[in-house]
Amino acid sequence: MTENATPSATLAAFAAGLQFDAIPAAVLRRTEDLFLDWFASALAGKGARPVEAIESYARAMGPAEGSAEVLISRRMTSPHFAAMVNAAASHYAEQDDVHNGSVFHPAAVVFPAALAVAQELAASGREFLTAVVAGYEVGIRVGEFLGRSHYRIFHTTATAGTLAAAAAAGRLLGLDAATMLHAFGSAGTQAAGLWEFLRDAADSKQLHTAHAASSGLASAYLARAGLTGARQILEGPQGMAAGMSSDADPARLTDRLGTRWATAETSFKYHASCRHTHPSADALLSLMQTHGLKADDIESVTTLVHQGAIDVLGRVTVPSTVHQAKFSMGTVLGLAAEYGYAGLNEFEQHFLAPRVAAFRDRVRMELDPEVDAAYPQRWIGKVLVKTRDGRTLSARVDEPKGDPGNTLTRAELEDKAQRLAAYGKAASAQEMQALIARIWAIADAPHIGRWLAPAA
Repeated sequence: MTENATPSATLAAFAAGLQFDAIPAAVLRRTEDLFLDWFASALAGKGARPVEAIESYARAMGPAEGSAEVLISRRMTSPHFAAMVNAAASHYAEQDDVHNGSVFHPAAVVFPAALAVAQELAASGREFLTAVVAGYEVGIRVGEFLGRSHYRIFHTTATAGTLAAAAAAGRLLGLDAATMLHAFGSAGTQAAGLWEFLRDAADSKQLHTAHAASSGLASAYLARAGLTGARQILEGPQGMAAGMSSDADPARLTDRLGTRWATAETSFKYHASCRHTHPSADALLSLMQTHGLKADDIESVTTLVHQGAIDVLGRVTVPSTVHQAKFSMGTVLGLAAEYGYAGLNEFEQHFLAPRVAAFRDRVRMELDPEVDAAYPQRWIGKVLVKTRDGRTLSARVDEPKGDPGNTLTRAELEDKAQRLAAYGKAASAQEMQALIARIWAIADAPHIGRWLAPAA
């Protein structure tokens, strides 16, 4: 950090000045992986009622033609409204990525903004990837800075996401450090997103990402036009931390900038549910495989979890929608026990099935000091199972499937992408094969154009 520079200013200068050649090759390859995972997640949102509601709004309020692509409808509109709809779509299936330490889903807010601006500017693949990494590095650090207390009430993807989107858009627009800081100020003052929606199975989660991506993008464009923003929107006495956190740590904003690549720490989702359920689901599946158990053999399951899981998942007892079921620990474990996987089709077809519901009611969460102390840097899964024949068994997973140390291969990511596109009926298998090839070669693309042929 330069002398007298605030953490906000240092972070803005990093985002503005990031160069493609400074990013390690492994981080760039990871960014390509993350792009495919996001793209397919966006396609999976096609047809979902809350996503289509936001698309209907965008059609009514936005231009009928433009430079940026709405993936679910294959139409073109302005960058603002394309980012809005694509962000909503990509956060619907609960298959988009997550960064553990910040408890933040970067893809759902960074890629929509970056893609929309890159298409408008006809930016190169190298410029696009650089902007995405800038967005990830900023958003993750803002999420870590805001801390655990923030996440208890606020959806970090909605709040930190505004700055992540602003950083990605601003990098593509070529904002200098001072102008990027103004973009951060405008983004941060718009940051919002509360967890209360889970109690009502409301649609706010899609609105959260839609607003974060579009308002972050708008903040970058407005800064370029001369609109000023607070220079210490993050750490100032009336900034985000003051109003949204009791354990904020400004040092996290500038943690090893340029040497620690938080983008590469990002995890992929295996199960189609809230990430807080994944460690327990993986531990249960491991235990069942080790001991040769079926769902009917299990009398009860106690999941030993961190407080964040209780804060988010504890609101859902009997889910009333597919989306709410993805935040029900018992439902996720019931699906995993019955089908070996809590996937998109399993949720769609069976989340209220009698056997799954019966298993759900045999699951409870319990705070575990070791798991809680490790969170959010590590998401440990621990389960205690009582069997119907009187045994008490336990299992743990230290890295859930999809974490960097237990990641998805490119072949697995391609298979996942095909399943997501098929779920949304948004692209054919042949189209996906061509898209996958383009994504793997995106660093060499001279410009970012449209990805899907217009709808017939």
